[in-house]
Amino acid sequence: MKAAMTRRSLLLAGAAALAVPGVALASPRRPNIIILYADDLGYGDLSCYGSKTIHTPNIDRLAAGGTRFVNGHSPSATCTPSRYALLTGDYAWRASGVQILPGDAPALIRPGKFTLPTMLQRAGYTTGLVGKWHLGLGDGKVDWNGEIAPSPLDIGFDYGFYMPATLDRVPTVLIENRRVVNLDPADPIEVNYHDKIGDEPTGFDHPEMLKFGADPEHSNTIVNGISRIGYMTGGRKARWKDEELSDVLLGKAVDFMRGQKDKPFFLYYAVNEPHVPRAPHPRFVGKSGMGPRGDSILQLDWTVGELMRQLEQLGIADNTLLVFSSDNGPILFDGYQDQAVELAGKHRPAGPFTSGKYSIYEGGTRVPMISWWPGQVRAGKVSAAVVDHVDLLASLAKLVGGAFPQDSAVDSFDMLAPLLGQTDRGRDHVIEDTKLMVTTGTKVTGSGARIFAIRAGDWKLIRASVEPHAFHGNPIGTLPVHQLYNVASDPAEKVNLAEKEPQRTARMAAWLDKIERDGRSRP
Repeated sequence: MKAAMTRRSLLLAGAAALAVPGVALASPRRPNIIILYADDLGYGDLSCYGSKTIHTPNIDRLAAGGTRFVNGHSPSATCTPSRYALLTGDYAWRASGVQILPGDAPALIRPGKFTLPTMLQRAGYTTGLVGKWHLGLGDGKVDWNGEIAPSPLDIGFDYGFYMPATLDRVPTVLIENRRVVNLDPADPIEVNYHDKIGDEPTGFDHPEMLKFGADPEHSNTIVNGISRIGYMTGGRKARWKDEELSDVLLGKAVDFMRGQKDKPFFLYYAVNEPHVPRAPHPRFVGKSGMGPRGDSILQLDWTVGELMRQLEQLGIADNTLLVFSSDNGPILFDGYQDQAVELAGKHRPAGPFTSGKYSIYEGGTRVPMISWWPGQVRAGKVSAAVVDHVDLLASLAKLVGGAFPQDSAVDSFDMLAPLLGQTDRGRDHVIEDTKLMVTTGTKVTGSGARIFAIRAGDWKLIRASVEPHAFHGNPIGTLPVHQLYNVASDPAEKVNLAEKEPQRTARMAAWLDKIERDGRSRP
């Protein structure tokens, strides 16, 4: 009798702990949580978002079983700032030095900073990272041949299997927890982003060795027939093979889920597709008819299908909340001559929106976003709620009963109800940002100037900045005067209404100024 009472008390206590005020949940058990983050995937790259040129049946199935957002936003139009905001709940532009990083940059999120995985750890979750990191490592000079710290393990992750930066940057190795995988001590790694080191071939000197050509920024050390940004020597046994990388990461994600299936886990699964260089597995090559970029999107769709299949086989699909999205908008040419532009045809990677990656236009931050949790997230719903990845920290804290300090996650709002498909009421505003990119011929970096916009309802104000710029074929959306658009009637942002709506323009500009000045937007 005493054992039965204890068991009943524990069940009641668990159910009470998971009760979320104002949100109806059918399941008493704390769900597993997966954030599946694509890289440079556009709003128009998926058939469930209207693409007629690329068919993504597995992601379509995810959308049919969950809630698909038509007003989902990445925090920034580039990768590192979006990932910083997702994991911290702070807009990245509030911190210094948050821009697209080289592969040897110091850790941006420092130990002691409150993060999404920290919150979930404290709520009883085992936390894991698989895939792209690109938020810096170490304290300024990483010892790739020893223990790497600070690392993701110092900001809330229990486990990590990850790329230091991006596919197109050295070092082209994988790290498990704090050490490079398969490193031979007799072949130590050295990395340099300023000067050529060693005698390994580069894209500059040996273009005949390349699978496809590259621009000057991407013409440094050749690894696996692809020239990269930056120079490296050593670590030959540790270097990844691009065509096999997605399968390797999927295997690690599945291993992590299998090891944690009997207790709640959080998995931040940051896949590579369709970021450059695009070198999909041979089983996808030629399948899209749109070259490596289209084939990479098919590989991404297959990965989503395999992940869902594994959840079902492990018996945990019904107790898993999965949020799928992309870190920013799309790009066709991004440094490699892989025929993405030539083979695009009628395909519009940003859908009805203008531009894509790097841009302050909607194409830069309006991204596909789907939430899925059988029996909990409303199935088949298309939501107009404005939501942003920066909101995931506060929203998931609401779900699991987690807490965070008042001076943390300063821009993260509780959007759990729209994530569950229970309401179309989302944010009343969202800030979008990007940074001008500058190329010197051999190096690329941010200019230091931030470009801002504020969305409020159907209206969007782009703050006055500089003359029009473009980068890698994508217009940035800059002008030296304010721009005001009604994105409901003018999703392509072609008709500037600032002069016709001076009061609205002034009001929204002042609102943006205040959010920037106050140092937070969450009350």
